[in-house]
Amino acid sequence: MDDEAEDADAGEPGLSGKLLIAMPAMGDPRFEKTVVYLCAHSEDGALGIVVNRRVGNVSREDLFRQLEIECAQETSGEHVHYGGPVETGRGFVLHSADWGLPEATLEVDDEISMTATIDVLKAIAAGDGPRLSMIALGYAGWGGGQLEGELRRNGWLTCDADEEIVFGHNDGAKWRSALTKLGIDPALLSASGGSA
Repeated sequence: MDDEAEDADAGEPGLSGKLLIAMPAMGDPRFEKTVVYLCAHSEDGALGIVVNRRVGNVSREDLFRQLEIECAQETSGEHVHYGGPVETGRGFVLHSADWGLPEATLEVDDEISMTATIDVLKAIAAGDGPRLSMIALGYAGWGGGQLEGELRRNGWLTCDADEEIVFGHNDGAKWRSALTKLGIDPALLSASGGSA
């Protein structure tokens, strides 16, 4: 493959709705063994939410209590996630596309949307929210061309998203599950790699 074709493949925007799987070559400890759901990707940059890291032991109940949102349904055992290192005090909710607000919800694809207003939290607490949801604080962001460069340097692999990896409760298994979707044994990965 010539360099020009390789750049076109690695630099093609349009990864919205895909998963990024951090590789050992990543080199950034903030993203070690993370899986990121890409909510938006264009030539101007990208925005994603880490789906397999929690914010300490912060539960949804803790968050609702802090925001003074009355919770009408059981949410124990559901944790708040670390969405990424940008704007860590701001909340983002990845959720199934069966719920949304016309002016506030980003419809990523036919299956998953993202809303970053308190309305979605109130709907979840009241039991009127989306069928599936994951609450995160912060996000992962890339400037124009930055993600494409990281992909070319083998920092990430990409794969199709699925509900279990995005919304499942076993955060510790998500990285391995995403690699398995690609037919890759995590034990065989090394921090050094080339590109074809």
